Amino acid sequence: MPKFILTDRYVSPHIAMIHDNNFNFIRLVLTILVLLSHAPELIDGDRHRELLTNIFHTLSFGELAVNGFFLLSGYLILQSWQRKPQFTSFLKKRILRIYPGFIVASLVSIFIVTPLAIQPLDFWRPTDLFVHLKGLVLLNTPSAPANVFQGYPYPKVNSSMWTIVHEFRCYMLVAILGVIGGLNRSTTWLVMSAGVFVVHNLPLATCFPQLSEEFAHHLSDLIRLLTFFCAGGCFYLLRDRIHYNQKYALLALVVVIVSLFSPSLLQLTLPTLGGYVFFWFAFLKIPSLKPFGSTSDVSYGIYLYGWPTEKLLIWYLPSASPWVIFICAVCITYVCGFISWHLVEKPCLQLRN
Repeated sequence: MPKFILTDRYVSPHIAMIHDNNFNFIRLVLTILVLLSHAPELIDGDRHRELLTNIFHTLSFGELAVNGFFLLSGYLILQSWQRKPQFTSFLKKRILRIYPGFIVASLVSIFIVTPLAIQPLDFWRPTDLFVHLKGLVLLNTPSAPANVFQGYPYPKVNSSMWTIVHEFRCYMLVAILGVIGGLNRSTTWLVMSAGVFVVHNLPLATCFPQLSEEFAHHLSDLIRLLTFFCAGGCFYLLRDRIHYNQKYALLALVVVIVSLFSPSLLQLTLPTLGGYVFFWFAFLKIPSLKPFGSTSDVSYGIYLYGWPTEKLLIWYLPSASPWVIFICAVCITYVCGFISWHLVEKPCLQLRN
């Protein structure tokens, strides 16, 4: 069991050492939650079997994890810009962090996963080349023929990758605001975050009935993720004013858990009170978690390869239970994440200097 050291003594997060936090551990837990959430639903399409959805009927572990990713990303990306507010340097870092792993995972999905998931083998045609190249540049999910994973719900070769383009859009928002001077004062970010928060709580389909269902859904996803990204940025900008306290965190956690029964209330509490709990734990002194700060960051790779791994396991082990699929997927994707970090992500990140 992890050894917790709880204290009411406030330590400002920005003076902590680069590894003096639980960010790597949190990322790892979030990626595992995505695998846990997908395992039962990918078998038969019944989302109600997912653990968190089954209890509260509002939110899945997968959605919770993705929200957490963007919350953490907002904190770290604003920190990155303020440490070195130069557009070229910032853009290079962000491209080297996102694109190499994404490109390799996309190629694996197209050239390895797709042939294993269709019968007969007819996935590649010369006319597909431009589509695939365009998808790599625009960070689109890998395209695959209609008969991939035929007979199973969600016949996509790697649908989890849809969040990556939204992540990069959030990066560009920070870069644009930084270039025009919008990040020189925290007020600009706080006002923008408040506006995004308000829009997030509006029923877009009702307010804008002229929008197509597909576009409204896409826009709703973007606004939701941007809400958590902006919230994470607010926690960074207000890092000297926020007092992380165990009692406050536990109280906030109780409120968030209660709000899980109400979708409208959850939209209010999760980015705010949930964010407080998130960063309270992120900076909590837990000696047994300290090694995670200096080990390989396999979380991105696990996320990129989680969907195709679980789909292939279900494809070739149709009678396996969701728990078997989940456990096998964790083991396989951890190896994939380790390889991706050491052979792709880390070497490319070293090019930023």
